[in-house]
Amino acid sequence: MPPDPLVVAAPAAELVAALAAAGQTVATAESLTAGLLAATIAGIPGASAVLRGGLIVYATDLKRSLAGVSADTLAADGPVAATTAEQLAVGARRRCGSDWGIGLTGVAGPEPQDGRPVGTVFVGIAGPQSTEVLRLKLSGDRWTIRVGAVRAAVTELVRSVRGE
Repeated sequence: MPPDPLVVAAPAAELVAALAAAGQTVATAESLTAGLLAATIAGIPGASAVLRGGLIVYATDLKRSLAGVSADTLAADGPVAATTAEQLAVGARRRCGSDWGIGLTGVAGPEPQDGRPVGTVFVGIAGPQSTEVLRLKLSGDRWTIRVGAVRAAVTELVRSVRGE
């Protein structure tokens, strides 16, 4: 059974409010979450003022062609890596013309991928001043891992926007 939608709705409302207060925007490049992050943000009233758009780059070749992840990074590190998440975030920001970009990649299961265990998630956040990447180890089924990745991305972006 999917988790309660309020698990991500409350932090998403904080994110929309923080971005609006700062006069800033966000865009996403999502692999693991396949648009769930952008949909979560869009579900909050006022999101149209802060959400520029998003790229669903589930297939590895689309990470390169749509989000701008370098072929060298994908060949050396693979689609589930910190460097890939960083470049997804930067690509979302650049391609959508936003102040902030979030890149999500990981393994939701049920099997490991490219030597990465189920629950491995990388969240890239590219902002006006810097880019950072978080590595998460989440547990649960596919849905729970994907929702956990969205929650972590939203929570971390709220902190970043607020300068915390």
